[in-house]
Amino acid sequence: MWYQHLLIGLYLGVLLLLAVYGFHRTNLVWLFYRYKNRRPAPKRTFAEQELPRVTVQLPLFNEMYVIERLLDAVAKLDYPREKLEIQVLDDSTDETQGICRRKVLQLAKRGFDIHYIHRDDRTGFKAGALENGLRHARGEFAMVFDADFIPQPSMLREMIHYFTDEKVGMVQARWGHVNRDYSRLTEVEAIMLDGHFVIEHTARYRSGRFFNFNGTAGMWRIRTIGDAGGWQHDTLTEDMDLSYRAQLKGWQFIYLPDIEAPAELPVEMNAFKSQQFRWAKGSIQVAKKLLPKILRSEVPFRVKMEAFFHLTNNFAYPLLLLLSLLLLPNLLVRTHHGWREVLLLDLPLFFGTTMSVVSFYILAEREVGSRGWKNVLKRLPLMLSIGIGLCINQSRAVFEALLGKETEFVRTPKHGVAARGESWHEKRYRSVKNLIPYFELFMAAYFTAAIAVAVHGGHFVSMPFLLLFLVGFLYVGTLSVYQRR
Repeated sequence: MWYQHLLIGLYLGVLLLLAVYGFHRTNLVWLFYRYKNRRPAPKRTFAEQELPRVTVQLPLFNEMYVIERLLDAVAKLDYPREKLEIQVLDDSTDETQGICRRKVLQLAKRGFDIHYIHRDDRTGFKAGALENGLRHARGEFAMVFDADFIPQPSMLREMIHYFTDEKVGMVQARWGHVNRDYSRLTEVEAIMLDGHFVIEHTARYRSGRFFNFNGTAGMWRIRTIGDAGGWQHDTLTEDMDLSYRAQLKGWQFIYLPDIEAPAELPVEMNAFKSQQFRWAKGSIQVAKKLLPKILRSEVPFRVKMEAFFHLTNNFAYPLLLLLSLLLLPNLLVRTHHGWREVLLLDLPLFFGTTMSVVSFYILAEREVGSRGWKNVLKRLPLMLSIGIGLCINQSRAVFEALLGKETEFVRTPKHGVAARGESWHEKRYRSVKNLIPYFELFMAAYFTAAIAVAVHGGHFVSMPFLLLFLVGFLYVGTLSVYQRR
């Protein structure tokens, strides 16, 4: 009947669109290996006496468990003390204020040029704090670290020399992970971030596409920030927004994957979801704000296309949610689900959507070189499932951005835990509660029914696909409910 053809056509159409985004990932892998040996080198090296003044900016909001660790690491930076300024940009409303003031006083007594700047209101949130700090900054360059980072002593010296080229506006380092082995969740998060920092960033930068400052572990020429319009806070990803505006102005960005800045991964599912929500909503907000301007600009077509896929990548989540809802009706109407149909339609689209993602992350971990193959392969099914389980949370982010719903910048809670066995449960910070976990558990029940239908109808070839969805929604939903109790 006509509605059966419509349903099947819609299902295959969604798979096809997801396959397009999967092909984009494959293209990034190809670009990565094509330009792998195109390593950047500074135009020249600053002599010791001509090293420029650098302002290190540390934006904070209620970070009582990690702020001392950050300040201790910043104090170990190998850079002439007379040319290093440290700004503690603290918008905190809790004990973090007192901890910061005491630590700043200690470092000042040791001879550091360090300033504590507190705001009573959070206008502009992180972007507002950074903007306010620049009004008082005496450096020519600004290095930004979030509270959960532990900068390596040599970072500034290794990065500053790339600014001997006057066209360079920003230099970004790769994120590392101090608590990668804390839990299965943090292992999956690390794999996801490695894909972004190892494959995506490297491929975009070395092939001449635009890429973005990641909000931390990067250094800016302060003049670049002003020339691009300054920090603006009309999106939740002020870093991505500024990055595209600066590159449209002609500033060059440098990415240095060999310089690693370790950071703390969220150990709680709700904190992880909050972080992913902010990144997804912010990227769509930037797409609405800047994509028309990018597409009308005179940058090369390849740059425009990569910017399009980069900024709209989170549209894959509503497509994934729609696919989830269509799977059960599709099983019910496809009574003649033969091998020929599977080979010609389902498998090519399945491989286009799933295998492209699998190969993307396997190759990223291979390049990182810190994980055994067996361990990576063991975590990939869970990673795919968690990606599916996040689709309700992320779809909400996409729709809120499209509808113009304004929400405040919600920072990711950090607990200062690294080793297995360290507990975060008694610590204060928690993510905001919402009803999303219960929708995720409903979808888990929905896929339990879909598996029963598949078994009854003999659709055994669909079972691995259905199990990925079931595990994803069940794991994300159950952990969200359990951990917030």
